[in-house]
Amino acid sequence: MNYDETLHWMFGRLPMFQRQGAAAYKNNLDNILLLSEHLGNPHKHFKSIHIAGTNGKGSTSHMIASVLQEEGYSTGLYTSPHLKDFRERIRVNGVMAEELFVIQFIKKHKQFLEDNELSFFELTVGMAFQYFADKQVDIAVIEVGLGGRLDATNIITPILSVITNIGLDHTVFLGTTISQIAGEKAGIIKNRIPVVIGERQEETTTVFKSVALQNDAPIYFTDESDYPELASELKGNYQQRNKQTVQKAIEVLNNTTGFEISQRALEAGVKCVVTNTGFLGRWQVLQEVGPKIICDTGHNAEGLTYVTTQLKKEKFNQLHIVLGVVSDKELSTVLPLFPKNAHYYFSKPEGPRGLDESILKEKAAHFGLLGKKYENISEAFTAAKQTSKPDDLIFIGGSTFVVAEVI
Repeated sequence: MNYDETLHWMFGRLPMFQRQGAAAYKNNLDNILLLSEHLGNPHKHFKSIHIAGTNGKGSTSHMIASVLQEEGYSTGLYTSPHLKDFRERIRVNGVMAEELFVIQFIKKHKQFLEDNELSFFELTVGMAFQYFADKQVDIAVIEVGLGGRLDATNIITPILSVITNIGLDHTVFLGTTISQIAGEKAGIIKNRIPVVIGERQEETTTVFKSVALQNDAPIYFTDESDYPELASELKGNYQQRNKQTVQKAIEVLNNTTGFEISQRALEAGVKCVVTNTGFLGRWQVLQEVGPKIICDTGHNAEGLTYVTTQLKKEKFNQLHIVLGVVSDKELSTVLPLFPKNAHYYFSKPEGPRGLDESILKEKAAHFGLLGKKYENISEAFTAAKQTSKPDDLIFIGGSTFVVAEVI
């Protein structure tokens, strides 16, 4: 198989949460442990930093990786989901894994993957760990996919764990309360491994302290220290909290792990995170003027609260919002966050999980969000551009899938 045929097999043959939702979710680590043993346990051949959280874990992962790169460390970065190219998930020093590696990995292990019915995510975790071991990275930054305790990435024993924040998302898997979800995220806290908590929340602090105590793990809260504002290619005021978490994580790395990261590397890494790691989709300005166009992958209540707050700080004559969501999204928690004075262009993102645009338009109307429906995101985006004036603002979001179709 060539690269495209390999991807077609991966996306078509293996259960994929991005496309299928709950049907692809695994509630144990049996398969990833089986795959890891089959591969020779590659995760034991590199040091790692493990990052979980409802929001901010992607931005935090990319910034920490960028800082490590600036210090000269060979740095692996595993994140999910991807927006345009599958290989976005697996990078070393910001460079995506080679197509040939993906082809050869699948060719070599295809029968094993089929025989043991591994999920798409389990496969990609094993592939990433193999790649990082092959490249002999100094360290790899590993972003949790969903939750923590039962996530396929949770077979690693990192030198540092980071939990950015906790919100109500994926409640069907992780629990219906903040404290229950915190308990799942806290599953990445390991014996005697320091953990940084990015956001102190009343419902989660006791949970994190309890699990850290059980594991004799030193626990650090970002708000214990005051950190300066750092310039960054990642725009959006909501990134301030993530940048503070990064500064605390680097401080703990310096003090507890033997890694030495300078202030210069910290500042340069945060500033040049997009350049260094290829990070896309977070308050990304696609066009500065005529009209200004911004997209963001925020898709749960907490993430969209940050996004809509940021929108209020923008200057424009009329706001146009291209909106699409997945069908398992709890609309009653996210639609009230959007402004009623915008023109809406409702559409369905690609893939079987996309919510039909007619249903979205109907539900949105209940919250005073009015507009027209379109069969696909491209058509909706085109309509927004044709309708808008030079001093207007177009925002595209609601789902990672929506952003993936416009960048």
